[in-house]
Amino acid sequence: MSGGENVTIKEKLKKKKNRLEMYYQAEEAILGGAQSYSLGTRSLTRANLADIRTMIDKLEDEISELESIVDGRKPRKAFAVVPRDW
Repeated sequence: MSGGENVTIKEKLKKKKNRLEMYYQAEEAILGGAQSYSLGTRSLTRANLADIRTMIDKLEDEISELESIVDGRKPRKAFAVVPRDW
């Protein structure tokens, strides 16, 4: 991997870590009761907790993969095997 690619990966890694931290804060706010509220006949619902948790999982996986690339390890490759009964 060239030095230029490594800088780009490190920049992506930093951005993803910052974004992950924001998702952690959003999750904490929702768990603290800030997901929705009503005022008279109006109500406001913020982000969906399930969507936030899904994105947290995705970002954690992406960060892990980028960190392995920066450390010189091969990124994880996932694949599925579908058994068939002939």
